[in-house]
Amino acid sequence: MSIRFEASWSGSDLGGHRSCPNTYDQYSHDSLPPLDERHFKGTFEWLGGHAGTSEDRVAELETVTEELDLKGLSLPQDFITYFTSANLPDILGDQSLTCCWSSLSEPIPSPVETGAFLVRFFRDQQDCVLWYFYLRPGSSAFVVHSHLEYAYEYEAHASGGEFKGNSDIDDFDEQMEALQYCAPTFEKWAYRFWIENRISEAVESEDTPSLDEEQHAYLNHYRTSHRHSPSV
Repeated sequence: MSIRFEASWSGSDLGGHRSCPNTYDQYSHDSLPPLDERHFKGTFEWLGGHAGTSEDRVAELETVTEELDLKGLSLPQDFITYFTSANLPDILGDQSLTCCWSSLSEPIPSPVETGAFLVRFFRDQQDCVLWYFYLRPGSSAFVVHSHLEYAYEYEAHASGGEFKGNSDIDDFDEQMEALQYCAPTFEKWAYRFWIENRISEAVESEDTPSLDEEQHAYLNHYRTSHRHSPSV
């Protein structure tokens, strides 16, 4: 039986419209605005669409895909489309108000499930949050997030030195707490990350905020929730 992770979204405060005591907080999926499923066709039209192929990124991805293939695993097609395009991969990093950036790792063993692997694809500048694909045989990839840099954790653990990293990689309960289910597909994760950062940029601007219809609807979810919240 496959392991079931706790689910949360790691995000920021949306310009004060969503409480966030630190740079990031974790929000239950039930509290998030719903997404329009019509966006998610694997072509990223909402981000401008795929325009050309980057041969450098194809080569970078090939190393990872070859390793995964030996394990009977594969990256999701929507991520391959995104990552190998000439125009898309820089957009999310450029949009990030917390200086996140694309960072592809080699396959990393899951600390909680034999035969499953993690592949890091995005990270916060200070490693407050790192986002990974969770890959297990016979299942579709999904997105998880963690405060742990697992490539480093395994390296520190294997070194045999006095310092063992930032967590006990062998502690199942600790690792289950450190890994949180984030999104069912890469494109859905990317869209929510993108729209939240665009909203934050607009509402925190000294200029008159300029939100499009979808951004207004996304933010209105929180305004409505606040109005209907019972007083304490």
